Amino acid sequence: MNTEQTGRKVAVVTGAGSGIGRAVALALASAGWSLALADRRAEPLAETAAAAGDTEALCVTTDVTDADEVAALFTAVRERFGRLDLLFNNAGTFGPGGVPLEDLAAEDWRAVVEVNLTGAFLCAQAAYRLMKEQDPQGGRIINNGSISAHAPRPQSIAYTATKHAMTGLTKSLSLDGRPHRIACGQIDIGNAATEMTERMSTGILQANGELAAEPVMAASDVARTVVHMAELPLEANVQFATVLATNMPYIGRG
Repeated sequence: MNTEQTGRKVAVVTGAGSGIGRAVALALASAGWSLALADRRAEPLAETAAAAGDTEALCVTTDVTDADEVAALFTAVRERFGRLDLLFNNAGTFGPGGVPLEDLAAEDWRAVVEVNLTGAFLCAQAAYRLMKEQDPQGGRIINNGSISAHAPRPQSIAYTATKHAMTGLTKSLSLDGRPHRIACGQIDIGNAATEMTERMSTGILQANGELAAEPVMAASDVARTVVHMAELPLEANVQFATVLATNMPYIGRG
């Protein structure tokens, strides 16, 4: 059913099959949103949709690095729901872990850039087009940045570079969206408990060369912040938010 008839807001969540993406999708569902869930893998998407209960959820298997697949995702959203109120631009990859800078293969660098930066751009561009054309006009894009958008970890050059670039993407989207009531903000996350951060609890390389376990927080704590950002009126925007495990070694010397 077209959401203009139901009054429910519509969100696209990329990387919705696991981790932060799934947590945000479930939080939005609890807040009454309709969902378009995107991920490269069909089975985890179906699991997220099932966990969302009776929320209307459209699952679209999507590789965010493929412009045609991204276009198909947003065409499906328009056809199913009639409009788009939120894109949570979340799909991302860390790339190969524990690889020294001098040994990072060019193809591994490009793979991280393609997912984290090009994929985020393609999704934001498609969302921007839909939000600009729809009536009433406007919507919101929330980009998933990282603590790495502020301070790198050792051996994370590809991931860190793309997350710094995400900040530029966020600022440009915010500026270009102003005439069309399209708001854009960024959430920078530190040590949420997901599959990607499992190694935090066993020991991860620190700036001094030592391995140390780090505190983590629940992904649902991040999701609540995203929902708060999403439900502001378009006249208000959280431009940047940082949500992190309180005792992680980020502020000060750890």
